[in-house]
Amino acid sequence: MKPPYINRELSWLEFNQRVLNEALRSDLPILDRVKFLAITGSNLDEFFQVRTGGLHTLHASAPTVRDISGMDVGTQLNAIEKRVRRFKKDQERLFQKELLPSLANAGLPLHTMADLTLEQVENLSHYYESSVEPLLSPLILTAENSRTVIPSLSICLALSIHDPKTSESRIVIVPLPPTVPRTALVNEGGFVLLENLVAHFCSSLFPGEEIKAHTAFRLTRNTDIPANEDEAYDFAEEIHQVVTARGQSFPVRLQTSQDNDLTKELIKLLDLDLQKVFLTKNAPLALADLFSIAMAEGYNHLRTAPISGAESPQIDPTRSIFEILDQEQDITLVHPYQSYRPVVRFIEEASRDPHVLAIKQTLYRTAKNSQIVDALIHAAKSGKQVTALVELKARFDEAHNLERAEELRRAGAQVLYGVKGLKTHAKVTLVIRNEDGNLKRYVHLGTGNYNEITARFYTDISYLTCRPEYGTDASIFFNAVTGRTKLENFRVLVPAPTQIKRTLISLIEEETSRALEGEEARIMAKMNSLQDKEMIDALYAASKAGVEIKLNIRGICCLKPGERKEARNIKIVSIVDQQLEHMRIFHFHQGGDNEVYISSADWMTRNLEKRVELMTPIVDRASKKLLIGILKSCFRDNQNGYLIQPDGTSKRIEREKGEGRFRMQDHLTQLFARQAAAAQQARSSSLEPHLPKD
Repeated sequence: MKPPYINRELSWLEFNQRVLNEALRSDLPILDRVKFLAITGSNLDEFFQVRTGGLHTLHASAPTVRDISGMDVGTQLNAIEKRVRRFKKDQERLFQKELLPSLANAGLPLHTMADLTLEQVENLSHYYESSVEPLLSPLILTAENSRTVIPSLSICLALSIHDPKTSESRIVIVPLPPTVPRTALVNEGGFVLLENLVAHFCSSLFPGEEIKAHTAFRLTRNTDIPANEDEAYDFAEEIHQVVTARGQSFPVRLQTSQDNDLTKELIKLLDLDLQKVFLTKNAPLALADLFSIAMAEGYNHLRTAPISGAESPQIDPTRSIFEILDQEQDITLVHPYQSYRPVVRFIEEASRDPHVLAIKQTLYRTAKNSQIVDALIHAAKSGKQVTALVELKARFDEAHNLERAEELRRAGAQVLYGVKGLKTHAKVTLVIRNEDGNLKRYVHLGTGNYNEITARFYTDISYLTCRPEYGTDASIFFNAVTGRTKLENFRVLVPAPTQIKRTLISLIEEETSRALEGEEARIMAKMNSLQDKEMIDALYAASKAGVEIKLNIRGICCLKPGERKEARNIKIVSIVDQQLEHMRIFHFHQGGDNEVYISSADWMTRNLEKRVELMTPIVDRASKKLLIGILKSCFRDNQNGYLIQPDGTSKRIEREKGEGRFRMQDHLTQLFARQAAAAQQARSSSLEPHLPKD
């Protein structure tokens, strides 16, 4: 009997297929389709850097190790290659057959240099000479330097250069400068790719010589390089070295635009297996760069308007956040349908408020010019006690986090670089305020990063409260991560790696016991990924006992649904839409008591056992009702919902006969807009007199 689990990597590739399916939709605006195609390219880049890179490392040391689906490392790598090649064909076919003609019809044609008029070529020649050529640095490529001289994830031109005077030939690479836009605008409309522009004009770099052949290529290197935390004297310097090492690590993928002798020589110089080589003739290399076209200015009519974010009825702009929390206790916000501004306001008010004595916050991925970090810097310079736990192991954000951490240190903040051996992924802010001689704690807990930019298109939950037990637990949390005390004695918050997994399994088992007793038993959960074997086994046992289980999982899902006894009562849907589904909400019926939690953690072994995470119980009735309503809406979506199949593939959910259209993200947008409008109308119809002061 085959193991009842789906391979993690293949499940993730099926998620990327769902993203590509959105790009395939002819009913979407053209620039939305381009955006989704760009996302699939960006996703694949990270997949090769991290997941495939890690598997190649594992294959060198322990090739017989099997995952929960029973596949050894070599089998996984072969399956990944086969699936990616099929996926890549779909990407190229979509770009060439559908997107290119549609872009041309919309006034955004992609030209080749041969398409252009003499005047257009002349204009591009001036652009090349003034803005591109001075930044080009040709590099000779040899067997000795091939593994180190090629930058990772950069578009490069490989050129076969022949000197007619000496009859000598050599291979030269020209990395395209990252500071130059990937596309060059053509007068009278449209654009050309930078690699085509450089290939057309770059003969000026080699006076008196001939370019016999060229090919564009792109090398992807392994980034799965852990920091040596045990031996690092200076952890910040160790992270610097890890970031540097990625630039020279072993290649995991070579993308090329030509199948010629030069390409074969390039593969030989790099000493690459053909398994790692991907020929791309009918689409650009680095599809992620298509974001520049998807977001091109002046073409708003060709894309879906972004969500503006309604104001929460709980937030009165004339009152302090602290006053609102003190009088109304809890605020639950659902982003981006509701504005992220109150979260920024919470920290900015704390930084300016003379009664605030201390601010403590975790920072995982922040915006480039973060207002939140700026507020912490202001607070530290003002003499407040500021503690910032900046996670330096946040992959691909290490350099940015180091920079902001140093700014905080210079301002006088106490900065910590995460926790040894674990990533700190919890999203929590604690503000301590002196109110009439008493210290009062205010807390923000969230499912997403403190990032004002991604908050515009990641769906997440924010929970603000001044309940004493939440403030006490937040203090225990920060004491544990800053003072190396134990993650114990929490009253309401549930931490990982010590308690979340145990608590979740216990909650699942309680529903199982109720089902076995013939009682009503239900579980609904929304998360990014489900991979942990013990969690899956607990869900199987619950399903077999008769618990109704509905899971909304955006990405990786290693649980195998189907008609088997242990999976018969499990339904799994995935939603791929304009906003990235990122919130984690867990609901357990509990005999009608309806326990509801939000969390920064997915149900993955890395989150439950190898990260510092938090799970937050939601206790006020209105917030519970809101979050349960969001969960229910996930399973009504018949526009952007997919049903996960027993083999891990996806099937788009179709409307049943007589059923109306229902799109969850559209429903939530309208719901919160109506609430905001009603609150605004109520405020505008109320007259508040100015009263004399005593």
